[in-house]
Amino acid sequence: MPARMRPADVVRVGAVGLRTRPLRAFLSALGIAIGIAAMVSVVGLSSSSGAELDRTLSALGTNLLTVSSGSTLMGEAARMPVESEAMIERVGPVEAVSAVGKIPEAKVYRTERIPEAQTGGLSAYAARLDLPATLGATLRDGVWLNAATERHPAAVLGAAAARRLGVGAAGPDTQVVVGGVRFTVVGVLNPVALAPDLDNGVLVGWPAAEERLGFDGHPTTLYTRAEEAALEAVRDVLAGTANPEAPNEVDISRPSDALAAKQATGQAFAGLLLGVGAVALLVGGVGVANTMVISVLERRAEIGLRRSLGATRGQIRTQFLAESLLLSLLGGAGGVLLGTAVTVGYARYSGWPPVVPAWATAGGLAATLAIGAVAGLYPAVRAARLSPTEALSTP
Repeated sequence: MPARMRPADVVRVGAVGLRTRPLRAFLSALGIAIGIAAMVSVVGLSSSSGAELDRTLSALGTNLLTVSSGSTLMGEAARMPVESEAMIERVGPVEAVSAVGKIPEAKVYRTERIPEAQTGGLSAYAARLDLPATLGATLRDGVWLNAATERHPAAVLGAAAARRLGVGAAGPDTQVVVGGVRFTVVGVLNPVALAPDLDNGVLVGWPAAEERLGFDGHPTTLYTRAEEAALEAVRDVLAGTANPEAPNEVDISRPSDALAAKQATGQAFAGLLLGVGAVALLVGGVGVANTMVISVLERRAEIGLRRSLGATRGQIRTQFLAESLLLSLLGGAGGVLLGTAVTVGYARYSGWPPVVPAWATAGGLAATLAIGAVAGLYPAVRAARLSPTEALSTP
């Protein structure tokens, strides 16, 4: 009666083929590793990006609503009343209101020598002093406008505006031209997640905009913070409060929803990349199957010798199936490590919290075992069917 093979014996016998042909085993495992690494890194980067979004929204808050000028029935740009800001402040659950007013006639240039057509897509805005506190905006350099500088030609640049204008830092000697008037750059903002339009803007004080740039005093966007529990109720009354005569000419939005939609788009793209990773994993599985079939053909003599010494068909089948599973598992483990390293490295580089879900690593290893079982099943069955005389007589 043939001896039973213990699990340790199965692993040891299955590893024989890998040790005797290390280069072939490495190349086959590499195909599996690439597929698993692609899948783990895609899931990890998507999760890390989502964690960064959650962290950003937790810091900035999800209770911000923007009230923007829309269009009239004739398709012309609408204007909100000058009193819109004060009227919204009287709404009970509203905690804070700030505003900007776009100045379309005021073009922005680095110097007067820049051709008029080369505006760089930058916009000039009149801004309230409490704008950074309401938006959660921070300064990369310099200071924000104050009660003194808002009346003088002082400007704060958005992150993208500073980059396009070639302004690295604020200072008394750093100036830009806004509407034909030289403004001293007193500050440079970091990117504003909840108001990305301001990244391409040059912000000046409300009084200075009226006195020096011909600003009419009408706000174009109002940023409103409200109690989270009453946010929807506030949203329902904002249009009529901001412009009682024409509430249909007012647009209401929630910036955090836009960020969430952007994240959803990123997740859809991640799903596409997961499909690519699955294809790579399938190709790796085909490579494992090919390796195992060749291994059976090359090791007929070994199979015949083992059969003649008493090994059963089941033991031969178990040997080659174990070899296929080990080969796939090695590739899967390497792929998980590689995918995790890519996720951590890119997340650290981007300033995100690195997140690799446990289900992604466990799922990756489970997928490799499934691939190994499927890829090794036919070669294992084929090896088990060889009779001792047939195997030993094959040159």
